[in-house]
Amino acid sequence: MPHDSSPAPEPIALTLSVPPRPARGLTEELVRPVSADPGVEVLDLALDDEAVSEFLVRIVHGDSGFVARTDSGGRALAGVAATVAALCGEDIRAALAAPDIPFLAGLKPPAVEAFREVLLAIETGEVAAVTAVLAGLGG
Repeated sequence: MPHDSSPAPEPIALTLSVPPRPARGLTEELVRPVSADPGVEVLDLALDDEAVSEFLVRIVHGDSGFVARTDSGGRALAGVAATVAALCGEDIRAALAAPDIPFLAGLKPPAVEAFREVLLAIETGEVAAVTAVLAGLGG
């Protein structure tokens, strides 16, 4: 007679999944040095507002993201605001001219993720300066 004559326990169903990725901040690791080949389309934020607007209208309705390039912290902030405006169907030129910092800083995680899927990086030769300007939006 076996030592344990009790019936075998019933299996317990478990769902195994990868834990969710922690939410990224709006500008966390967004700024990086200029790369030779970013692998996606590049938007030069030095272009005039009309050209930036036309690019954003086109790119937010596609299936790939883009990299923006600028050495100006102010223009980087404007590019972030304009990208969010394009995703929300808001006035892109107004966002370029006067970024709404409280609105941007208050974006919820799903909106931030949607933004980060479109604007993949801001490349610059002035990483510290551009990062400092974007710090006001929160990580």
